[in-house]
Amino acid sequence: MTDIKVRVTHIGVETPHIRTLRLVREDGRRFEPYRAGAHIDVVGPTGVLRQYSLCSPPAESDSQLIAVKLEPDSRGGSAALHQVGEGDVLAIGEPRNLVSVVEGADQHLLVAGGVGITPMLSLAYELHEGGEEFRLIYFARSREHAAFLDLLANADFAARVEIHLGVPRGDQSTLLRDALETMTASSHVYTCGPTGFMEQLTALAVPVVGERNVHVEHFEAAEIDTSEDDSFTVELDTGESFEIPADRSILSVLTDNGIEVFKSCEEGICGSCVSGVLEGVPDHRDNCLSAADKEAGDQMALCVSRAKSPKLVIELY
Repeated sequence: MTDIKVRVTHIGVETPHIRTLRLVREDGRRFEPYRAGAHIDVVGPTGVLRQYSLCSPPAESDSQLIAVKLEPDSRGGSAALHQVGEGDVLAIGEPRNLVSVVEGADQHLLVAGGVGITPMLSLAYELHEGGEEFRLIYFARSREHAAFLDLLANADFAARVEIHLGVPRGDQSTLLRDALETMTASSHVYTCGPTGFMEQLTALAVPVVGERNVHVEHFEAAEIDTSEDDSFTVELDTGESFEIPADRSILSVLTDNGIEVFKSCEEGICGSCVSGVLEGVPDHRDNCLSAADKEAGDQMALCVSRAKSPKLVIELY
């Protein structure tokens, strides 16, 4: 729920299309520390709700920082937040994690592309604070399009940062292979950026560290083929049962029947509607659960995922 009122105290311009918003609580209270890699729901002046990664140090309690990229096909979210001014009030939710630091790794590799640097920043802060072995590699089209360059150059972990500007996608693979040379099956890789960029890294990293040790933060919904979708039954742990037609999502059917389900993006990105699976086999179609989560089969995103079995029994979180 986006019930925390915050005031914008400072607006920074990182690139022509990326601005940062420094947020403080309207009630004067301090923020609780959050787990690195978290994002928050933000409702702007137009009432549109979107998710943005927190990029301030996780233990910093006096304010929170988000970065907003103005998307050319914005549906009102990023465009609205590029119009807010200092002193404006927004509504946000509590931090929520789809990616976080994995304990017990021998080393961590953070790889960011473009605005994907935002969640990697908080991971770097936490890893440095914990004395962990890590590297942060950042790719951007040019200096003009690279965010947080000054911050990265002056951060306490600056010696662990490697920046590549203007490197074509085809040439990035050589640099990524070099970065993966020292990784082991006990290492973990984290990435955020354009879809093709993350797919390239994942293809290179999985043979080295394993699929479960590659953690991807998506900003875009997955492409879904619905041509062979069929109906199935969903039963809640309370005993209520619902038929899910081929052209409807679990989330929409439950909502229409008065079942309260926390939701946000409704595109399988934010993880708001992820719920437990008690029986049956889910057909995962989201970009929020990790490979390990999907393999376990005990939770699913109700907004886009369906069933491989005739019936699912679920519990709402």
